[in-house]
Amino acid sequence: MLIDTTLREGAQLFGAYFSMEARTRIVTSLIHIGVDEIELGWIGQDGLEELLAQVRPYRGRTQLSVWSPCREADIRKASLLGVDRVNIGVPISDLHIEKRLGTGREGLTERLARTVLTAGFLGIEYISVGLEDVSRADKDFALSAAKLAQDVGASRVRLADSLGILNPLNTAELVHSFAKELDVDLAVHCHDDFGMATGNAIAALSSGADYADASVLGIGERSGIAATEEVASYLTLKEESHAYEIEGLRNLCGFVSQAAGVPIPRTKSIAGEDIFACESGLHAHALSKSPELFEPYNPDRIGADRVVAVGGKSGRAAVVNALESSGLDPKDQDIPTLVSAVRKLAWELERPLTSLELSRLIKN
Repeated sequence: MLIDTTLREGAQLFGAYFSMEARTRIVTSLIHIGVDEIELGWIGQDGLEELLAQVRPYRGRTQLSVWSPCREADIRKASLLGVDRVNIGVPISDLHIEKRLGTGREGLTERLARTVLTAGFLGIEYISVGLEDVSRADKDFALSAAKLAQDVGASRVRLADSLGILNPLNTAELVHSFAKELDVDLAVHCHDDFGMATGNAIAALSSGADYADASVLGIGERSGIAATEEVASYLTLKEESHAYEIEGLRNLCGFVSQAAGVPIPRTKSIAGEDIFACESGLHAHALSKSPELFEPYNPDRIGADRVVAVGGKSGRAAVVNALESSGLDPKDQDIPTLVSAVRKLAWELERPLTSLELSRLIKN
């Protein structure tokens, strides 16, 4: 299942500031897509109460959650919001425990137990405990902390690869080791510092994790995290384990791109403009015969368009197919000469030709 944290992790992107209108649109779009949980923000964030009031009537089956530090005072604030879930973050590596919290392992576990117990006493029904920097933590200690959280009332443990240093094999091993010891839900939060985030999220879900965090376009601190559009599409199109309404993902990606000031590379998986564009002669010819030869799924599934153009990489078959697509008879053309002219003009323009440019070459 998918936890979208665009408005918590994603909002930590350097220079990103989402207006209330943008935040509301992102949430309602995610609800329409069918995301299982949306992390709306963090305790103390401006406008959190207003956002909750605006989106709560539309949430349907989507669970709404907020993030809180491992502090009783913040948990008390969280209990007043009326959200479905509270995600408590707690550093678990010795480096963070010592240098960030100024305590030791015993002090950390005492704080964790006290905070989770307080959340339960305040009536928070679903408490999630995120173990931050778990990939650099002592594994036995991290597992003991997870068991403690479970024993004092946590409903979920979230494993955070906070620096993105795991690979899919490491992630699978880590998740499996926790899943076999816990009886509560298990989630992962995978950062993308080495480009592994989406792969790690999928590996985790395949190895016993119940949830994976993601954000639209993968935005977040530093290189960001797993991408919502990638994880949701893979689970829907490849594994067929979920049925997210992925047709709306590209529009949402475009909106978040503008709102956050993050350009979408034209080859970006799922969201890119040219992911179904083809100029290569071999591929273009194959696509004209059977698209599944070089497409992992039908572009219609994500609301994309197939674009086949002729240019400097095109051969005879691609040019003939372009003629037939335009309703012209290839027999009426000097194909070798036309192919040479197409390639020459494309190299001069440094791009594939438009239909108008191709028609002009044919007339000449």
